[in-house]
Amino acid sequence: MSAPGFAPPTTSSTGLAAEALACLRGERLVFERLSFSLAPGEALVLSGPNGSGKSSLLRQLAGLGPLHDGRLLWNGTPVDTDPEAHRARLAYVGHQDAVKSVLTARENLTAWASLGGGGGEDEALATMGLGALADVPARFLSAGQRRRLGLARLFLRPVPLWLLDEPTLGLDAAAQAGLKAALARHLEQRGMIALATHVPLSLARSQELDLARFSPVRAAA
Repeated sequence: MSAPGFAPPTTSSTGLAAEALACLRGERLVFERLSFSLAPGEALVLSGPNGSGKSSLLRQLAGLGPLHDGRLLWNGTPVDTDPEAHRARLAYVGHQDAVKSVLTARENLTAWASLGGGGGEDEALATMGLGALADVPARFLSAGQRRRLGLARLFLRPVPLWLLDEPTLGLDAAAQAGLKAALARHLEQRGMIALATHVPLSLARSQELDLARFSPVRAAA
């Protein structure tokens, strides 16, 4: 892994790139002049203190939050030229598991799959070690099982870009190992990952982006 704060120049036209991004939350500028490039087969690990904008940046990359400034590019083309195409090429798992308690584990995945034209619910459940709980209502699942169910949506359809906000939250050691293996497979298949985590995952071909380097106070110093 590269040194904290590494932000390579956006010279490549392949993959995901950010140029001088800025984020405004409420009336507060969270970060500015943030740039990076992410090529197929690479991971971007976001670091920084609470409030530095890790979750906000992931939402921006997912097309869920407006860009206060800067550009987001996919293969050299601004993503805002076709926002729907950009959303179709990514899977986003945020802090919240987004699990419906009244639905079974399989029904939750079926609902998610229907939104993106995916499928393979049973395979996704098996990948996250939830096959035996497929027909159990989510209200009976533990916090860790619900988190694994939320992560199972990653496997409903093949997309090149995974965006994950604290994916290890609530996972025990075995589940963390399974997640790490899944992330490694995605990278081996030329996928891309951007994630915020406090648990070292030691992913191959990863770079660390320290958002504290792009805070307005730091930038003005």
